[in-house]
Amino acid sequence: MNEVWFRQFVWIDYRLALLFLVFMPLILLIWAFVQKAEAMQRLLTIYWRVSSLLAITIYLMIAQYPVSFISGWMARILIPISLWFWVDLNDEIDYHANTPLKLILTSWRWGITVYSILGAIALIPFVGCAVSETAIKTPYCQVWLEAPLLFKQYFHYNSTPTFLGFLGIVSLVIYLVCLTYFVLVKLGKQGRSATQQ
Repeated sequence: MNEVWFRQFVWIDYRLALLFLVFMPLILLIWAFVQKAEAMQRLLTIYWRVSSLLAITIYLMIAQYPVSFISGWMARILIPISLWFWVDLNDEIDYHANTPLKLILTSWRWGITVYSILGAIALIPFVGCAVSETAIKTPYCQVWLEAPLLFKQYFHYNSTPTFLGFLGIVSLVIYLVCLTYFVLVKLGKQGRSATQQ
């Protein structure tokens, strides 16, 4: 797979994702709990629910399921939407006192928005990897599976890719059921308010 010219960019993307989509929001969530910043806690909790699609994508990629390219692309679209969709949370965060937490959270939101949009655009040519089992076997698509397979080596050494793929599929089905319920039922009731029950 060394002949794939963009391989280093794929690895950079995975490293950036780990830093900005996992570690940063985890630190921000802990910080928001310590500071008792409820609006920020709610926003970050919503972020974690939505971004779980990225974790699901990793498990689908370990099993080399073509649908993983669609789920990864969709995650890049849903994440920035989840960060800016809620009118009440946006207002509460805007009116929050100017603190380092607010500054870093706001900077992170804008950074993730730009990163996710650029990532979604960059992934468009690779959505074709989801077309068939043969397309995903090309070096052009396989380069995206290297990091998930390394993740498997470190954290799931004794598990088979088939089992991890099964977990990914079950998780994807649950995710889609919850997303459908939110769009068809909850969204009509609560609108763009995250606090309304």
